[in-house]
Amino acid sequence: MEQLVQSTLAAPEGDLSFFALFWQAHLVVQLVMVGLMFASVWCWAIIVDKMLLYARIRRQMNRFETVFWSGQSLEDLYGTLQNRKNSSMAALFVAAMREWKRSHEGARPAVASLQQRIDRVMDVTIQREAERLESRLLVLASVGSAAPFIGLFGTVWGIMTAFQAIANAESTNLAVVAPGIAEALFATALGLLAAIPAVIAYNKFAGDVGKAVARMEGFADEFSAILSRQIDQGL
Repeated sequence: MEQLVQSTLAAPEGDLSFFALFWQAHLVVQLVMVGLMFASVWCWAIIVDKMLLYARIRRQMNRFETVFWSGQSLEDLYGTLQNRKNSSMAALFVAAMREWKRSHEGARPAVASLQQRIDRVMDVTIQREAERLESRLLVLASVGSAAPFIGLFGTVWGIMTAFQAIANAESTNLAVVAPGIAEALFATALGLLAAIPAVIAYNKFAGDVGKAVARMEGFADEFSAILSRQIDQGL
């Protein structure tokens, strides 16, 4: 029993490396550490993926705006994009033009409420694009808010175990106490290591999503005005 207590309190030959602290920790604390390390890796995977996605979306919107305002015919642009997998502004354009085309099919064009239908189609498309951009951001927010508390739980559990071992050993020597406290605090450090990048990335990406949605809404309003003018001229 006494040997087990000593192995819980102190690392062999005073080893306080992260690896040694992990293997000496209580099973509950080890599970907390593994969970936090997994959460950190997961968050970084999401961060890298979102950075690439948002950079690609910005480039796509810039290219589309350049082509759209270059004076190219809307029919030609629609013919180029209609069979592609579009996103952001291109998806808005294709959705609006598809509704325009459907409303003018047949012998009796349905233009009475065409403007409202086009606006509704573009609103739905914007919502769909926003959902795609916001996907998995909730993971970052959850890890950012919960990881410190999970790490604190591991720390509290580890300190309780260390103090129980100290009481059983009847020794408060700093060389005996320090490893147990260090391995407990290691859980809090891992919690902060997972939470800090997640919170920063979430705030940054939330701002990026807001800017992208604002650009799409601005384009939708401008394109709606163009189509509305054509509808009025055709009546």
